[in-house]
Amino acid sequence: MTIKYKEEEEYRQQVAKQIRLNQIHLESLTHPGSKITFPVDHPNPIPKPGTRIFFFDIDNCLYKSSTRIHDLMQISIERYFENKLNLSPLEAKRLNHTYYKEYGLAIRGLVMFHGVNALEYNALVDDSLPLQNILEPDLKLRNILIKLRRSKKFDKLWLFTNAYKTHALRVIRLLGLGDLFDGITYCDYKQIDTLICKPDVMAFERAKLQSGLYDYKDAWFVDDSGSNIATGLQLGMKHCIHVVENKGSKMHEILGQSPPGSQVIQYITDLPDILSELA
Repeated sequence: MTIKYKEEEEYRQQVAKQIRLNQIHLESLTHPGSKITFPVDHPNPIPKPGTRIFFFDIDNCLYKSSTRIHDLMQISIERYFENKLNLSPLEAKRLNHTYYKEYGLAIRGLVMFHGVNALEYNALVDDSLPLQNILEPDLKLRNILIKLRRSKKFDKLWLFTNAYKTHALRVIRLLGLGDLFDGITYCDYKQIDTLICKPDVMAFERAKLQSGLYDYKDAWFVDDSGSNIATGLQLGMKHCIHVVENKGSKMHEILGQSPPGSQVIQYITDLPDILSELA
């Protein structure tokens, strides 16, 4: 057994152990919103004129970027690069940064240029993160979303994420929001030939189709990426909200500045400051 092979086996065993712990914890949750009550992968509805849908990004949007989950994810991604592509730590960091900036997700570059199995990547990277040590039920956000639903101003609250569904739904359950949305559009890692994600226009078209949105002008959209917000505005979304926790951060520079026409808030829980529906 070569040293390299032994290292990779140890890496996979460590990840598999963490995934088991994550799953055990997830299934033990009993707090409100810890179960997903909306359908996932359901047939696309027939769009109806005037349907108003509020689209919510998940990572670094529904929870604070200062939780440093993004940093933890980058470490996990770079570890995957090192083991899978046999790269040095410096090379892994550089390539990860390049793919993230150019394609919105590291996995897009990995699939396009290295033939990586996207589902295996998801398991070894996103699903292995010990999110339960960081995230907890957000009662303030839960109450905001409940009030938003009760306002009857929106026909649907819809999740729109670049993550695969396993990671996305785990985050929602940990935050205690699993019963407050009507559906989800995620980056489908199973469709390697058509792996699309925000800010690609096709990702927005998919969200439009899956949610039943008839016209972009009837959409509200909140995201922490300026590039994603820019696409939303270009498509005709009149209500685009950019979550910017720290304007001076390197992450903000990578994700793009707040485009003209967008509204800016520091945290998702600041929504009541700009939405009359929550006044």
